[in-house]
Amino acid sequence: MNAYDEYMKGIVQPMRQELVNVGFTELTTPEDVNEFMATANGVSLVVINSVCGCAAGLARPAVREAIEEVKPDHLVTVFAGQDREATEAMRGFFEEVPPSSPSIAILKDGQLEYFIPRDQIENHPVEQIRDHLAGVLKQTCTK
Repeated sequence: MNAYDEYMKGIVQPMRQELVNVGFTELTTPEDVNEFMATANGVSLVVINSVCGCAAGLARPAVREAIEEVKPDHLVTVFAGQDREATEAMRGFFEEVPPSSPSIAILKDGQLEYFIPRDQIENHPVEQIRDHLAGVLKQTCTK
């Protein structure tokens, strides 16, 4: 690993831990993604994490608060720009949606049910994002 990669790894570690600390499993390789998706029964919340300010100040806090209200069966995350191959593999499961990070996907039995792209995160209050996500999770988890 070169000095730049080592530096970036240290920078993003707290951003990764923020989701791991509330129960998310990181999928860091395409194999991790494919293994998860092969067995993803029930409702899965997939966060495509990012180093940007809207991920730090909006997406991650909204997700953490929303899952306090409604907890889906699975919580997983891939990190755009860091785990590129894993992120690409995950996005391959919902190709109909343009790539966006940060973003939030709700899957049911491995199929995309709902997607919240960056433009519905950036410049929106964290409470609005939380309520939007919690509402979708409530509907999806009770179907």
